[in-house]
Amino acid sequence: MPITEQQLLQILPNARPVAGIFVPALNRAMQRWKIDSRLRIASFLAQVGHESGQLRNLVESLNYRADRIRQIGQASPAGSRWRSLVPRADELGGKPERLGNAVYGGRMGNGPESSGDGWRFRGRGLIQLTGRDNYRAAGQALGLPLLEQPELLEQPEHAAQSAAWWWSQRGLNDLADAARISDIGSIINTGQPGRVPHGAAERKALYDLAVRVLA
Repeated sequence: MPITEQQLLQILPNARPVAGIFVPALNRAMQRWKIDSRLRIASFLAQVGHESGQLRNLVESLNYRADRIRQIGQASPAGSRWRSLVPRADELGGKPERLGNAVYGGRMGNGPESSGDGWRFRGRGLIQLTGRDNYRAAGQALGLPLLEQPELLEQPEHAAQSAAWWWSQRGLNDLADAARISDIGSIINTGQPGRVPHGAAERKALYDLAVRVLA
């Protein structure tokens, strides 16, 4: 069941400047990866809508002031990378490339902080694909040279395809069929079910709206 531009804008009104470009890209991606029922489509649009600022943010900026880095770090679990960066907040504030390398260096297949991989493979696409390992796997699945050209995920077609591929790989269609919206958000945001994801209220509100619009 393909969505129309009118339906997309009822669900994600702030996407108006890019809706015409994204509707065909989303429809192709959802068809390819079997996001093909009302509950699956509603779940997918709610999550990618939240993750991408309603389809307007396709790359992680990481341009945070020092006080924001401290705030995130202090709210993060003990042992988390963000928590470890609190003492470096003044050094990293307002320097997005250095922050990206500090946050993501040495993780998810990335080289150490000095390699530049953290910034190179920061979040991109509609579900903010992150890390060299994820870029490699997505590139292989989609036939794209993402290790050489990670910025390809900033194009609407590839942003949609990578998000739908990631969704399919993690079995999120099954969770959508069971209306396990909180667990879907938790897997996207934290890597596992059962936690409260960032933006849980907005994710649920977008889902409820999408279900009504697609009825």
